[in-house]
Amino acid sequence: MAKALSEMEVAKFLKSSLKEWTFEDNSIKRDVKFKTFVEAFSFITTIAMEAEKMDHHPNWSNSYNKVKIALTTDSEKSVTQLDFDLATIIDSTYEKYMQGVK
Repeated sequence: MAKALSEMEVAKFLKSSLKEWTFEDNSIKRDVKFKTFVEAFSFITTIAMEAEKMDHHPNWSNSYNKVKIALTTDSEKSVTQLDFDLATIIDSTYEKYMQGVK
């Protein structure tokens, strides 16, 4: 089971490694934008496969070319290392999409 991290630990990690993410409501959050709905949906599908491997699933929504992502560990009702790990995969995947590499 993953251990809940303190607000200070979360803030420190976001500042050093996940600069595009924010912390609110016991979740780390990021919005991403694509050129088209198909790109956004393809991104969601790619992340869904990774999340399933980790057995750790994001809370997200999709509106046309925008994806809103919130990560928290439900069992801890807070952010854990699992959230940081998935956020890192999300950032890496998003960067590849923005470079046109899928």
